[in-house]
Amino acid sequence: MKTFKILTLVGIISFAFYSFTTLVQEEWKVPAKYLTMKNPVAPKTDAAIGKSLYTKHCKSCHGSEGYGDGPKAKEMKGDLGDFSSKEYQKQSDGALFYKTSIGRKDMPEFTKKMPSDEDRWLIVNYMRTLAE
Repeated sequence: MKTFKILTLVGIISFAFYSFTTLVQEEWKVPAKYLTMKNPVAPKTDAAIGKSLYTKHCKSCHGSEGYGDGPKAKEMKGDLGDFSSKEYQKQSDGALFYKTSIGRKDMPEFTKKMPSDEDRWLIVNYMRTLAE
């Protein structure tokens, strides 16, 4: 009986540890060249196109307002971020472009779905408007 209690306790502790480690999301590692990269597309350029691209490629996970609450968000592991937050908005345009382009884990790489750099920059510009 004592062995059963010990094994049960070990199982509970292991489960708790595993649950905690899956909630902690590793930080994005953005290469230095992207951190200082300048956005070649003016902020208000083709805003309707940026919104349309966001709706097509991002809204299902990140939601209409960028809160990370889209219909597919529940299927994802980790925090999808809140594009309207100060923390998110303080990132450089280049960092956002990198994340949108390269992706990681559940976040897809968009260089194949959207081969145009300009389209991805338009999405970065649109994501900036979600804080307004």
